[in-house]
Amino acid sequence: MRKSNYKLGILSLLLCLYGCGAYNFSGADIGTAKSFQVNFFQNYADQSPGSVIEPGLDRDFTNALQELITNLTSLALTGSNGDLLYEGEIVEYRVVPMTATADQLTAQNRLTMSVNVRFFNKTKEEVDFEKRFSFFFDFDATATLASVQAQAHEEIFDRITQDIFNASLGNW
Repeated sequence: MRKSNYKLGILSLLLCLYGCGAYNFSGADIGTAKSFQVNFFQNYADQSPGSVIEPGLDRDFTNALQELITNLTSLALTGSNGDLLYEGEIVEYRVVPMTATADQLTAQNRLTMSVNVRFFNKTKEEVDFEKRFSFFFDFDATATLASVQAQAHEEIFDRITQDIFNASLGNW
């Protein structure tokens, strides 16, 4: 009796572990893909009225997207011929006043960044897309952009890269 309980316990454990192998906490549906590629996101923000070029933004955003996908999937990052390809450009980076005080002075500013993304999946072409992703960061008008920029970029990048990930690999 004891030996059969032991075997049943081992069998249950193996089935449990096997079942967990197909699941990941990110909910990513990578299908049969083994690798991904993120092409450099050029910064064309200055082509949008009111937007400016922020030096290094393109590099930092490209790296943030690569890191997120690397951290949330088992896919290998490659420089060419990836099963999944992300490419696009930064199309907006602007600060605008959002709220005013009773004295008609700006009380809060909003930094907005938008990215146009093209996603190609060589293993499942019906999920390919081209889409614009955008997010913002509000900050006090008495603060300079330079003083809040690191925090702003972190929040904006986190949200936009997560939205790109969900649109391309989210299994919801």
